[in-house]
This record gives sequence, C-alpha cells and structure tokens, in this order.
Amino acid sequence: MLTLNHNKTLSAGLLVLRVGIGCLMLVHGLAKLNGFGEMSESFPDPIGLGSKLSLVMAIGAEVGCSLLLIIGLATRLATLPLAFTMIVALFVVHGADPWKVKELAAMYLLVYVSLAATGPGIFSLDHVVAKKIRSGGKPTEESA
Repeated sequence: MLTLNHNKTLSAGLLVLRVGIGCLMLVHGLAKLNGFGEMSESFPDPIGLGSKLSLVMAIGAEVGCSLLLIIGLATRLATLPLAFTMIVALFVVHGADPWKVKELAAMYLLVYVSLAATGPGIFSLDHVVAKKIRSGGKPTEESA
C-alpha cells in the first residue's frame, strides 16, 4: 500500500484551495477594476470613506491580495483585507438581504479565515522564504 506524506498531502490541498479561491476572487476584482469609471461614484460606501476609496480598497484586496494568495506570499497577511472585505459585504452591504445573496460572501470569509489559521502550506513562496530565513540565507541541500 502506498503511504502518502501527510504534510505534502495537506499542503497540496491548501495549494488547490489558495489558487482556486484566489482565482475566483480575482475575477470579481478584475471586473471592478474594468468597471472602475462606471462604479466609482455609485460603489457602496459602508464605512464612510467615500465610494471611490471604498472601490479602490475592494479592488486592492480582491486583485492584489488574491494574487498573493495564488503564489502563497504573505498569505496570512493577505487574508486580512480579503476577510475584512467579506465581513463588510456580509454584514453591512448585504446585511438586510436574504441568505441567498449573503451566502457567497460567507463562503469566501470561511475560506479566508481557514487559510489565516492554517497558513499556505509547503507549496508556497512563504515556505521558501521561511526556509531561507531559517538557514540564514545559505543554500540548503533541498534548494541546491
């Protein structure tokens, strides 16, 4: 019977989750970026920063942080703006809406909280950077 290394299996699952959720949210962010001109005056301003700045912040999270998730760089940090965006969408922007409308934001939030708790796994740039820091910047047998 073939025995799989648990850490590699777990990390493979986290890789699929990170890349998958990152690509899905990236689509939302790119749509906002492409429609910036039309959306900038009417975008929801749930925390009182103005429609344009709220849209810029949402695009920054949905595009920038999604790209970080996909490559696994600053993963835990990248989940924070994404989770905040989903909390605002879930409880403020769609707070009075039926569950069917809120469900997608809740699902994204659940994934971001899970990735913040687990980290990105070994198939990530975070892992490469951490390994380099632990070795004092010297090449290791694995990286050589």
